[in-house]
This record gives sequence, C-alpha cells and structure tokens, in this order.
Amino acid sequence: MKCPFCAALDTKVTDSRVSATGDVIRRRRECEGCARRFTTYERVEEMLPLVVKKDGRREAFDRQKVLGGLRRACDKRAVPLARLEETVEALERELIDIGDKEISSKSVGERVMVRLREIDPIGYVRFASVYRQFRDIDELRSEIDQFAELSGERNGSARPVRSEHAERGQG
Repeated sequence: MKCPFCAALDTKVTDSRVSATGDVIRRRRECEGCARRFTTYERVEEMLPLVVKKDGRREAFDRQKVLGGLRRACDKRAVPLARLEETVEALERELIDIGDKEISSKSVGERVMVRLREIDPIGYVRFASVYRQFRDIDELRSEIDQFAELSGERNGSARPVRSEHAERGQG
C-alpha cells in the first residue's frame, strides 16, 4: 500500500478490525519510510450499475458523491454521519439487488430523497431544492406542502392549520 504522506511503497499493517456489519475491514498501517500512520478500508467490490446522466453520459456509481450530497443537505442538523453512511450502504445494496447494468441519475436521486425524507425533513427539503432545481418559491412551497401531506398521512393525522389570529397571539 502506498503511503499517502511520502509515497513509499513499504507499509505494514499494525491493526485490523472487521466492521459491525462484517462487510468492511479497517486496517491501521504504518509507513516504514516516514513512520506515519494511516487508515485504509477494504471492502468487496460489487457490481454497481453505471449511472446514466441527463446528457447521456455514463459514469460509475460513486458512493462518496452520494454521501457528500447527503452531508451537505444535513449540514448543521442533528443527523449522525453513521446514519448517512448507513443510508448510502442501503442504497448501494438496493442497486446491487436490482441487478441492472445501468440506472438513471434521476432514479438514484429519487431513491436518495425517499430515504432522506425519513431521516430529516429539513435535509430532505435542502436536497430536493438542489436536486429538483426549483425555479421559484412556489415550486419550493409545493414540495413542502406535498411533504407535509405525506408526513400527516404517515403519522395518522395532519397538522392543524393555524389561523391568522392564532399566529398573532389573538386566539
């Protein structure tokens, strides 16, 4: 393994641990050239589908790209990074299980939004606003209204609509 600090090829493994899910091995390594330590992760390379972009380009599914989008959407929110990583892993598993060789970027984005809707409503709206490229406040409002309706149905009751008087503290 090449050292990320000095580019030496001689490194030794000082510690190996299997993740809780058993699908990743974390290895602590030490460079024999500069004596600095670093961590690597080893996982089975699975056959993920190619992502077909809007313009027809095809690129490999990139878990870091999806995780980055989730992190930006949930920035400064009380969502643990581990939860976002689990979400990406579940998405990867779903894409592998489907077995298709290609999937549209639109389908990937929609699948991410379904998961994010369950994790954090604000993160969901942030992600949707970028993903769906809202042109104005009315499109954003419509998305929030649809989300509120779905949330009300899932919880068994819709939120009560506040009257103008109640908002002013008049009853």
